Amino acid sequence: MTNPSVVPMSKPARTPDAAPAGPGSAGIPAAISARGRRLPSNVALYVLASITISFLAASSAPTPLYAVYQAEWGFDPITTTVVFGVYAVAVLLGLLTMGKLSDHVGRRPVLLAALTAQAASMIVFATADGVPALMVGRIVQGLSTGAALGAIGAGMMDIDRPRGTITNAVAPGIGTASGALVSGLVVQFLPAPTHLVYLGLLAVFVLQAVAVALMAETVTRKPGALASLAPEIKLPRAVRRPMLVAAPVLFAVWALAGLYGSLGPSLARRLTGSGSEVLGGLSLFVLAGVAAVSVTVLRKAATRTVMLTGILALIAGVALTLASIRGSSPTGFFVGTALAGVGFGSGFQGGIRTVMPLTRPHESSGVLSLLFVVSYLGMGVPTVIAGFLVVHAGGLAATAQEYGVAVIVLAAFALLGLVRGGRDGAAVLPCERVGGSA
Repeated sequence: MTNPSVVPMSKPARTPDAAPAGPGSAGIPAAISARGRRLPSNVALYVLASITISFLAASSAPTPLYAVYQAEWGFDPITTTVVFGVYAVAVLLGLLTMGKLSDHVGRRPVLLAALTAQAASMIVFATADGVPALMVGRIVQGLSTGAALGAIGAGMMDIDRPRGTITNAVAPGIGTASGALVSGLVVQFLPAPTHLVYLGLLAVFVLQAVAVALMAETVTRKPGALASLAPEIKLPRAVRRPMLVAAPVLFAVWALAGLYGSLGPSLARRLTGSGSEVLGGLSLFVLAGVAAVSVTVLRKAATRTVMLTGILALIAGVALTLASIRGSSPTGFFVGTALAGVGFGSGFQGGIRTVMPLTRPHESSGVLSLLFVVSYLGMGVPTVIAGFLVVHAGGLAATAQEYGVAVIVLAAFALLGLVRGGRDGAAVLPCERVGGSA
């Protein structure tokens, strides 16, 4: 799939890490693809995408279970948001310290280690008997996710840059949506949900580790692995202006995801008057599911169009959701959530497409990790603040209103940045045509 709105028209610069791709190599450096590749490149791309999906599904799987944990262990709403926020902080630490590691040691070793840690976190969750164990599981889960996200995304772009760019945008939505819904169904209809959900995910991670072991490595090892573990905010010059356009959008859409991941189930049950755990996970499923669909539908649209669609849909969807909460309308709440989901998917895709096509192969992992740092800051920090406000300020409905207004304000700033960027010839989004040239 060739997509001029996703991939720069100019040929990427040669680097010591990027050998020229030969026929049939699908973008994998020729010297590496010749090393007895055991999985076809298309299959490897799907395996990498499935790991993003399963990791994000595992992150959202506890969402419908929080009510079960609250009933068993008797903690208050602020504990729920702290558990959620701890995961986001752990992801940030993983991204900042291990986000560039795969550029030095290879994609496969990082992914195998991350899958092992993720499997260990599932065992911790399955045997948890209190909030401390839940916290430990979330920290291990977050660190392994942070370590893996850059390696997965860069690995997909190593294999097929156009498809990898789109897949990086669509996979998180699919994972978040499927984890919330499947977990809710297990809680509602199957026995021992606090064990079964995690044991099922454990089996998935084991199978994925086998698949990664059968994949070809897509980068050549280079020195500096230990030095890469030192947290460093470093952007290549070519992506600095696009990053200023993308960052506010990414922060805003993932702040919305944080709202639905932490407070969404309680809001849905309150508005509908139902105690169904499936309904509790449905709000996050609708948000993330529609996001994934919107990424697919808009994959061929111009990057600027995608960004504008995302920002405007985010503002309209959140405004409708807030009006529905105020008016106690469950139908309006879910319609607003779906519209906000268009904003989530389009905004995230636009942010990825604004920045990633300008990176060189040896920069992909580090830059993608920084994009996820911005995203998880947006998801984690406001969520913890919201948990405090629910307990110590106006309660659930008032906190949701304040949170939603904050997201709208962030989206408005992102719109301003996009419009200003469009007026500045030096800040034109990558791959857009200007004056008849790309």
